[in-house]
Formats: sequence, structure tokens, C-alpha cells
Amino acid sequence: MSKPRMGGTVALLATAALLAACGSSSNDNGSSSTSTPSSGGSSSSQPGKGKPTVTIGTKDFTEEFILGQLYAQALKAKGYNVNLKSNIGATEITDKALTSGKIDAYPEYTGETVATVFGKSLKTPTAAETTATAKALYAKRGQTTSTATPFEDVDAIATKKAYAQQNGLASVADLKKLKSFKLGARPEFKDREEGLKGMEDVYGIHNAKFVQLAQGLTYRGLDKGDVQAINVFSTDPQLASGKYKLLTDPKGVFGRQNVMFVINKPKYEKLGGAQFMAVIDKVNHLLNQNAITTMNAAVALDKKDPKDVARQFLQVNGML
Repeated sequence: MSKPRMGGTVALLATAALLAACGSSSNDNGSSSTSTPSSGGSSSSQPGKGKPTVTIGTKDFTEEFILGQLYAQALKAKGYNVNLKSNIGATEITDKALTSGKIDAYPEYTGETVATVFGKSLKTPTAAETTATAKALYAKRGQTTSTATPFEDVDAIATKKAYAQQNGLASVADLKKLKSFKLGARPEFKDREEGLKGMEDVYGIHNAKFVQLAQGLTYRGLDKGDVQAINVFSTDPQLASGKYKLLTDPKGVFGRQNVMFVINKPKYEKLGGAQFMAVIDKVNHLLNQNAITTMNAAVALDKKDPKDVARQFLQVNGML
């Protein structure tokens, strides 16, 4: 994974200030909420006034909860009516909600788009190629997409550092050295090309016993010794603890994973088209690796509410 470019000086200031400045409210990730446009401001500064409500969904993990709040609050500040439906489910479920019209839009990862949403096994070695492929696939299906985020969040395999040292594990390929091992991951990881199936097909790893674990329980399972390896996301704040070894993926099974906001084209046009997407693009431009990792840590480790974390970030960056 290439090092993402920085999102600007203001974004860096926000990440530095974020943890100290956020409030300590409870975490409510599963509920739906409707926000109304803020009052005041000229028509040019409130392009969403008079436009229909946009329903934004998110998938079922911390980073998506934060992204949903960032987009919803930034749009609200521009006068848009936003209905936020968090915690819908895995990619397959959330994409179905999009195509069935239950939601109008949601944040999706570019490699996940290619491999899971559209079932393409095409290997795209650069982030730009993956983004271009994802954009073209959505456009053909009748959806419009934002610019991609600077940050990338890739699926990966991690073990405890001591276990990796004992068994000589540096890359995913090294897992073949083991007689057998238990791999903990969310259920959909088992059959995905950018998951265990891809590990089997590309690296020849057939010695893994799959253990289904909810996303929030994987690190706990690894720490307790219930499994020897887990599926993680490369922006997980737990990885900074020094306790874990992130195995490299030299053959690129897990692909490239920047985030794009995807929206059904008819609703996009009703919302003002480019004016609407300009708000989303401004948020995405700020989301470098440091920014998203800091916000993930605030929610996952410090138990802040995603709504409060997103609000603080947008305020410091001048979007609220």
C-alpha cells in the first residue's frame, strides 16, 4: 500500500486536537436518525435548501459509522435534509439496500466494489486503476461516485507478535508453514476472493480452520488464544499497540481500498448534482491516513460517540 498524500494542514491540526477535544458521550451506532438543515445563511451557502431528503447508509463497523456521520453533518451544514441509517450490514446487504432504493447512497471501498459488489477478479495493482474500474462499474449500473479518499483501508491478516516470531511469519504466504491454525474473521470473509478464498487460491493456504467472529470480537479472540490469526483492517487503531504482527500481502490478494461515496444517479441529480457532490468531495479530501486512524481510535478505544468525533473533526476543519 502506497503512503496516502496528506489532506492539508487543517486536517493535521484536527487529528492532533481530536482526542483531547471530543466529548465522552455514549456510543450509539445502530440507530437511524434524521437531521434537518441548519437555519440561516444565503442561498449560495445553503445549496441543499428545498432539495429532497437524501438517505445515507453505512456498513457495520466503526470506520463506516464515522464516515456516515461526517457526510451527514457536512451536508446538513449546507442545508440538506439527511436521513442516516447506520449499521446496515456487510457489503452485500448494504449494496442491496442501495439498488433496491432503501437508501440513496453509502461509502464503499474501491477494491471491495470491484471484487464483492461486481464479482470481478481483475487485479488492479494501483489505487488509481482500482478507483477508475470501480467508477466505471458503478456508472454502467446507474450510480455516481465521489472522488476517492487519500486514505486506504485494506483487509489484512494479523497475529500476535510473539506467535509470528515463534513461527517465522512475515507474510500471508508464510502461514503455509503451519500444520494448521485458526483464523478468526467476520462471516463474509470466508468466501471472498479478497478473503480466505483468495488466500487459498493465490497463496495455497489450505490449513486454516475458519472461526466466525463478529468484527468487534476479533482482537479479543486473538488475545485470549481462541484463534492464532485474525482478519483486520489496516486502519485499526489496535495495530499501533505493538502487540500484533501485520502480515504482508506481496501478491495483493486484499487489493486497494480507498473510499468513494456512491449514490443513485436520479437522486444525485435531484440533489443538485455537482453542488451536492462538492460537499462530499471536500470531506474526502481531508481524510488522510492519520485523520481516519485517529478518529477510529477515538471511537473504538476511547468509546467516543461517532457523532461527536465527526462533529469535532468538521468543526476544526471549518466545515461546520
